[in-house]
Amino acid sequence: MRIAVIGAGAVGGLLAALLDRAGHKVAVTARGDHLAALRADGIALDGGYGSHVARVAAGETLTETPELAILATKAQDAEAALRENAAHLEGVTLLVVQNGLGGIRVAREVLPGSPLLGGLALFATSYLSPGRITVTAALPIVLGAAEGTPRAELERVAEVLRPALPVELVDNLKGAQWTKLLVNHVNALPAITGLSVQQTVADPALLRVLAASLRETVRLANRIGIRFTGLQGFPGWALPWIGRGPLALAAIMPRVLAKRMGEVPNPGSTLQSLRRGQLTEIDFLNGAVVRVAHEHGLDAPVNAALVDLVHEVERTGRFFAPAEVVSRVPLP
Repeated sequence: MRIAVIGAGAVGGLLAALLDRAGHKVAVTARGDHLAALRADGIALDGGYGSHVARVAAGETLTETPELAILATKAQDAEAALRENAAHLEGVTLLVVQNGLGGIRVAREVLPGSPLLGGLALFATSYLSPGRITVTAALPIVLGAAEGTPRAELERVAEVLRPALPVELVDNLKGAQWTKLLVNHVNALPAITGLSVQQTVADPALLRVLAASLRETVRLANRIGIRFTGLQGFPGWALPWIGRGPLALAAIMPRVLAKRMGEVPNPGSTLQSLRRGQLTEIDFLNGAVVRVAHEHGLDAPVNAALVDLVHEVERTGRFFAPAEVVSRVPLP
């Protein structure tokens, strides 16, 4: 099958390499040094899914129409990437694999004639140098159908992906996106401090900040009627209790996530963006919590403070010590 991957970074590059290994004809989009490396040497994959070098067609934009497209850019780049490639994407089934909220909405605005699916990457992968993708946790991808997309189309795409990597299906895509949003809360503090996810979770003061951001997010979700979907061993029925209990209860989730990451330091995707000199997707992670809260006449001060701190690191290039972070976040 002809498959296009828009944005061949850590997530898109992994999917492209695995789909190439499964025998599909894969085309990817990339820019700069990464594009040059892909054209010269392909995508070099190693880690949890094994090693493979994928020789894929690579360009700044697509040159032909695929049978399936995957959007895997950072959330802030999604609209521009879709518009640049719209001539080859209109009417083609699009799988949006992104962190945060809002990716499906953007895709529907740009490609109103395309069936839309949402994907949540549970695997942990790093792109630390051009052309090289390392998998530190070989976990599944979760797929769900956007409103208006038939279940049959979801199952068809799942069958295409299954020979390449493990696939799980969910009926409640929005609930799964909110659960993944909770998981992605571990990204903000590494970007603010320059520490790994494991180091931030091991620091009692930073863990308290992280737990407060999680509890604030779950309280918002409970207020607006979000029904969480279970992911990564976290049962959906239990997650609402994070918003109702003490911070010690909210701290369980990041502790479990850090333990699963093992001993290899995991920088998190937001810190990876900073190290590459790129703007982060914080406005679509913790920033999404702030936006949704404001849309409902509510506040999310802990998440707002974390967003401001990440943007300050983007502007200045200076990381914050844990004590500085605690002083800037309005903890309960």
